[in-house]
Amino acid sequence: MTQSVRTAIFPVAGLGTRFLPATKATPKELLPVIDTPLIQYAIDEARAAGIERMVFVTHPSKPAIERHVMDDKALRAELQARGKDGLAEDLAESAFCPVADDVRFVMQPEPLGLGHAVLCARDEVLPGPVAVILPDDLILGTPGALSEMIAAHEGGHMVATMTVPREETAKYGILAVTEQDGPIMKARGMVEKPAPATAPSREAVVGRYVLDASIFADLETQAPGAGGEIQLTDAISRGAARLGLRGFRFSGQRFDCGSKAGMLAATLHLASQDPDYADVFAEFGLTAEPSRAA
Repeated sequence: MTQSVRTAIFPVAGLGTRFLPATKATPKELLPVIDTPLIQYAIDEARAAGIERMVFVTHPSKPAIERHVMDDKALRAELQARGKDGLAEDLAESAFCPVADDVRFVMQPEPLGLGHAVLCARDEVLPGPVAVILPDDLILGTPGALSEMIAAHEGGHMVATMTVPREETAKYGILAVTEQDGPIMKARGMVEKPAPATAPSREAVVGRYVLDASIFADLETQAPGAGGEIQLTDAISRGAARLGLRGFRFSGQRFDCGSKAGMLAATLHLASQDPDYADVFAEFGLTAEPSRAA
């Protein structure tokens, strides 16, 4: 029987240089899409997938991550004193309780790559396969992408994928697909940011992973790859022949919120479905989308 996925790792140590100066004092994961920080969408997705333990791999310069994630009793008390009980309750529901919830924080002091960030969490994960969620990749949909992947996972490594134009393959890890059955693709490996002419497919890996626990042993001996960093995709590829590798096409809509254009697109997408912003869209001659569940 396939073991359940009990742990989710959130690599949030990056400096967010593409959003400077906004990220000089505010971590990019706390930048809001309207009024909800990116990291909160990722946390809610993990909760909906039944994750028991959340491990945040962060950086010493980003204490605001922990402050957002954990409950703030003093702030809630202040809100209640001002008669804002509803807002205080909302904050309590979104935050983690230090007693009731299983949350861990580990540091990645140097930017040595996504693979290194995942390896930093090794001593904090529960037994069995682990999920990795990149908050930069906002995926809106019901059920969530991670819930879909866990339901489809049958062992080995699984990565979330989307089809991209061939000229964009150099921006992603690309699967070497061998066969496909509905949303699930078997692959013999993947290549990190290949040139369009040599890309093995157009199936790009995006920020959701369900990985066999052996990923940590592979990462420990992984040589630096693209950019001189420890690449998670390289370690996944090493385990593909031994464990199996599958891609999963999620049903939701993905926004690359690691870019300014992606953040703007996500904000407009959600605002267009909220009647509170109808007048703003009308003022700028924009067309709102029909209201529907994301």
